[in-house]
Amino acid sequence: MSILLIGYRGSGKSTIGRRLADRLWQSFVDTDELIVRKAGKSIREIWESSGEAHFRDLESDVLREACHLDDHVIALGGGAVLREENRKSIRSGTNKVIYLRCDPSVLHARIQGDASTAHSRPALTTAGGGLEEIVATLKAREPIYREVMTCELEVTHLSVDDAVVHIVKML
Repeated sequence: MSILLIGYRGSGKSTIGRRLADRLWQSFVDTDELIVRKAGKSIREIWESSGEAHFRDLESDVLREACHLDDHVIALGGGAVLREENRKSIRSGTNKVIYLRCDPSVLHARIQGDASTAHSRPALTTAGGGLEEIVATLKAREPIYREVMTCELEVTHLSVDDAVVHIVKML
């Protein structure tokens, strides 16, 4: 069984995932990092040069492979749940799928506080990456996150270590 972490950008999937993998003595995989490695460019560069559809194709390929890994902690990109084929991959097998839910204003602050985000990640709507974009995107994605999740963890006010403890208890 692997543990898949889903949620919006800035929810802590990669940070919590790395710490959780260490705690469980498992390997950690970040599907966004796999996409960047496979394409040889940042996600922003993929979007700008080849478009969102090409990025989503790469994401589907990487996700399909990652979902077959055993005993891994896997952080999925925030939009990985958008395609039905990806949702099928996520739900396949005995993987535990944990939705890391976080308040939009906290997500916005975290994203703004990460200097690398602006250079490596594209805006998702014409709102340009601000709080309005987060609220609108979450409104569309949250029902999908809940459709594929095994359980949900509210991480708005949790430290990384506290989130890891809660996830371990959920297992």
